[in-house]
Amino acid sequence: MPDLATPLIAWYRENARDLPWRRPGFSPWGTLVSEFMLQQTPVNRVIPHLEAWLERWPRPADLADEPPAEAVRQWANLGYPRRALWLHRAATEIRDRHDGEVPRDVDALLALTGIGDYTSRAVAVFAYGDRHPVVDTNTRRVLARAIDGAAQPGPPSKGDLAAMAAILPEDDAEAAVVNAATMELGAVVCTARTPRCAICPIARLCAWRLADYPDTGDARRTQAKYEGSDRQARGAVMKALRDASPLPLADVIAEWPDTRQRDRAIDSLIADGLAEAADGMLRLPG
Repeated sequence: MPDLATPLIAWYRENARDLPWRRPGFSPWGTLVSEFMLQQTPVNRVIPHLEAWLERWPRPADLADEPPAEAVRQWANLGYPRRALWLHRAATEIRDRHDGEVPRDVDALLALTGIGDYTSRAVAVFAYGDRHPVVDTNTRRVLARAIDGAAQPGPPSKGDLAAMAAILPEDDAEAAVVNAATMELGAVVCTARTPRCAICPIARLCAWRLADYPDTGDARRTQAKYEGSDRQARGAVMKALRDASPLPLADVIAEWPDTRQRDRAIDSLIADGLAEAADGMLRLPG
């Protein structure tokens, strides 16, 4: 196994982006909120929403004490609004089970609503400095290329955690830096379509580069087109409810060109707990 940690640490300390959740004193709650928001959402879109969220709800109990509708409304246009509902439930669980403090233990974090392998370890590592492997899409791509010589990673698996653990230094602080550096490298240098190998700190160690960039296939799922999709219809319904809730059911995106798709979007939002229907009205969850 090549020593990837040493060049990654040196590169990160010189080149890491200045992001709110990397600054000294950033709270565990802020870290948890940022990780929820960063799922499938670009950094530049997250930052203003994160800052507004933490200004309004600086502690988990502050959010938990408000109705879920307020979390969904504050989520605005970040997309995938179930994350707002899950974050509200997690805040309530933190208030009720953990005296309002975000837990440090990975298993306790995993027991919270909406938190999986990545988010639980990200909070334990980046908020508390514990030593765990943290693996996101960018990490998986860097490991696939540098270690396996593959152009793109395969489907996510539990083996990803073992692969990341294998390159971590024993020191907790250095391990945290390597976790962050590997993600950062995948985000800004070892990108999916146009990797910038000329400035990569581990280029001389990269198995994919040393093999002359073989085309090993791409098993990544391609996302369905957004325009005209059910996702777009759901987003339009959510925007209408954020702007004016409750609304008469008949008035909810009444101009939508596909009536059946509109009704399907409303039904799916009700099933997901993101909307409630009663007495001919549709509203955000109470």
